[in-house]
Amino acid sequence: MTKKLKPLTDKSILKELLKRKTSSFKLEEFCFSKQLAFIQDPAKFKTATCSRRSGKTVGCAADLIHTAKTYPDTVSLYITLSRNNGKKIIWRELLKINKKFNLQAIPNETELSLTFPNSSMIYLSGAKDKTEIEKFRGLALKKVYIDEAQSFKAYLKELIDDILAPALYDYDGTLVLIGTPGPICAGTFYEANHGEGWAKHHWTILDNPHIKKKSGKEPEEILRQERERRGISETDPTYLRESLGQWVNDTNALVYKFDSTKNLYEELPEVDWTFIFGVDIGFEDADPIAVIAYSHTHDTAFLVEELVTTKQDISALAKQLQDLDVKYKPVKMIIDSGALGKKIAEELRNRFQLNLFAAEKTRKLEYIELFNDALRTSKFKVKSDSIIREDWLKLQWDYKNNKKTVSDTFHSDISDSVLYAWRECRNYFQDEVKQIKRLTPTEEQELYEDQLDEEFLRNKNKAWWETF
Repeated sequence: MTKKLKPLTDKSILKELLKRKTSSFKLEEFCFSKQLAFIQDPAKFKTATCSRRSGKTVGCAADLIHTAKTYPDTVSLYITLSRNNGKKIIWRELLKINKKFNLQAIPNETELSLTFPNSSMIYLSGAKDKTEIEKFRGLALKKVYIDEAQSFKAYLKELIDDILAPALYDYDGTLVLIGTPGPICAGTFYEANHGEGWAKHHWTILDNPHIKKKSGKEPEEILRQERERRGISETDPTYLRESLGQWVNDTNALVYKFDSTKNLYEELPEVDWTFIFGVDIGFEDADPIAVIAYSHTHDTAFLVEELVTTKQDISALAKQLQDLDVKYKPVKMIIDSGALGKKIAEELRNRFQLNLFAAEKTRKLEYIELFNDALRTSKFKVKSDSIIREDWLKLQWDYKNNKKTVSDTFHSDISDSVLYAWRECRNYFQDEVKQIKRLTPTEEQELYEDQLDEEFLRNKNKAWWETF
């Protein structure tokens, strides 16, 4: 039976035409004043230092879409620490603007790209370590955003100067660093915000008119309530950074209390060392291996070697562990055997005969505090070029839902491996370095007689019922 087609009416035709009509996307109507001033600034290198909930993500998305619409056949790039972070942070905003204004850009979820009718494109990508920045070499780009710039490590400078800056030549492009101030007043993002050659912009939640529209409250009232909830003042360093976008040193926000004056070493002292490995399991995040040395005759443990390798299979990981096993002869290899790691750990034990033990993962926050005490008292040290040293200056606490957790803004591959291994170290059994004195035969006899005298007195003073 042939299905009857629904007759078209003037109303349905008009509805379809309105649906297909591309709406007018105008930055002036979409962005508030400070966002607009930032986007329209013609400088080729710009920074935007913002607070949380300031609307920086919406500003990034609007600028990328405006660039794609304005300049046909060009490519714009959005980079954050990981591709997954990019998807969570900005992808939804791009799709929302595309749909709201019917821009007819075609999304590709696999590539995380938007292709516009004028053949321009927006790509989202990640660059969590130095090995990933090479994939951007050779591109011709109109605009580049590096978001959460405060969380990038030292390779950010190489990414900007050696790879992205030349990629802007073809289309006289623009590069933007945007983010919230980090806990330490240092690093490439901080230097760009305080040095020459960068146009600097700043706005906060107090400038974002959409906060009141959504919440029904003034931003000042929201911040006041948050200060009261957390029991902090307006001068609290974390509040100044995250709520007002100000650069201040905020070491209390850092998970690990590393101090370069206390926790660095050049050479291991000459004592008998015991070695222990900490191993985490990853693929995208990497397989980190930490080698720690400790001794019963020394009160300090030392991180002597780190390996952080991405995208390797089980055999490659096993080869690394076997080589390190021959080199250090560890008493234990501590591995994170949670979830899929349990199967991998069993495979490494059975197939490669590695001395692996499951990591103790309970009470992590308490052990972080114990570890911090070792850092404060100089009882844990690393080398000046250590991977973990830079990670410790990025890893922060998060206080969402009144619960203290390690923030996922920055991920450290090696930190957990070090913590797993350190929990198994036994250098704390002695309080200070001591040389054991060898007794002479006469001293040994006197000590023996003293012990006999003490035992006699103890027996003599026992109550009568204790003798039964």
